Amino acid sequence: MIVAAGATLAVCAVGLALLRLTVAAPQHCPEITPELLETSAAASAEWIEIAQYPDGRYVYEYNADTDSFPNDYNVVRHAGVTMSLYQAAALGDLARIPAADLGTAWMQANLIEHDDWVALRNPNTGRVKLGASSLMLAGLTQRRLATGDPHYDDLMKQLARFLVVMQLPDGAMLNFWDPGTGKPDPSVRSRYATGEALWALAQMHRHFPGEGWDEPSWRIADYLALHRDEVEELDFPPWPDQWAAYSLSEMADWPLKEHHIEYARALAERFGFLIRVESQRTGGFINEPFHGRLTRAAGLGTWVEGLTSMWRLARTDERLADLEPELAERAICGAGILASRQITFRESAAWPNPDLAAGAWFRDGITRMDDQQHALSGLALTEAILARQEDTP
Repeated sequence: MIVAAGATLAVCAVGLALLRLTVAAPQHCPEITPELLETSAAASAEWIEIAQYPDGRYVYEYNADTDSFPNDYNVVRHAGVTMSLYQAAALGDLARIPAADLGTAWMQANLIEHDDWVALRNPNTGRVKLGASSLMLAGLTQRRLATGDPHYDDLMKQLARFLVVMQLPDGAMLNFWDPGTGKPDPSVRSRYATGEALWALAQMHRHFPGEGWDEPSWRIADYLALHRDEVEELDFPPWPDQWAAYSLSEMADWPLKEHHIEYARALAERFGFLIRVESQRTGGFINEPFHGRLTRAAGLGTWVEGLTSMWRLARTDERLADLEPELAERAICGAGILASRQITFRESAAWPNPDLAAGAWFRDGITRMDDQQHALSGLALTEAILARQEDTP
């Protein structure tokens, strides 16, 4: 009996050790200061600018192991990167506007016109994808927020009308417009672009209240909160949609309905869980079998974006006020992880192409422009949280 009991205790001890190594492992958050956060965000923005071609495109992907650039491009991500530069400008870094304007000029050269709207198309394939126009519009709304300049107002309204054309009666958004038929493709909804479209349209309501942009926004918000995960058969709901988080934060004072608040709370919990799991990942042959590979900056950055959006919403809507401290903690943790994994200027000297290493995030020797996009947005948005904590006695 003593032997059996000893064996049982040994098994339990091993089990508890494994549990601590996996689910119950402590959260590890690198220290982050306002100065370090600002430096990290600036370095990621500078990578985007250095990696921009004269025609306005950006380096899509850089492979440091082979010091090469694959012949590939993604128009949706081009719009997203440009948006992140305008977003940085709206948060106070106006030096990012020239590069963003150059990125916008490339998009303007690749618009398709139809009826009373325009949309961004892929110049290589002719494909017209909702996400590209949604993020182009979101970027221009951020530019207007940063500058007050009405130069692109007509273009913004044309893009917004295209988004409305792509909406289904239940509020969902279709992913493609077919130039061959002159109609939206009714067979494909978009996991990502639905939230992107909502954020763009909600910001249109901010800039042009009374023009009706809130009506399609409400329909999308209801679809996301009540139906999307089930209709689109998404695993592990809610889908961690940072664009939905941006949108709910933008709509905070409309005000939101109770089912939107319930959805926001679920999103906040999901983002927080993902950051906690990521904080336990350090890489290497010992850590990875228990905790998985390090998440790319493009993924980790979206979680920080989501948390910062939920933090702003919690500060505005008292129904979520109880989440504010934890949201701040998790957002700062995520930003600290991002900054700790970024290639510094000093480290970049040992890389084949230091200019495309400094300020970037790599996995398997590869960085993509959306790594810098989402990291930049997440870092820049976290600055407001740290600044508030610095000001609080």
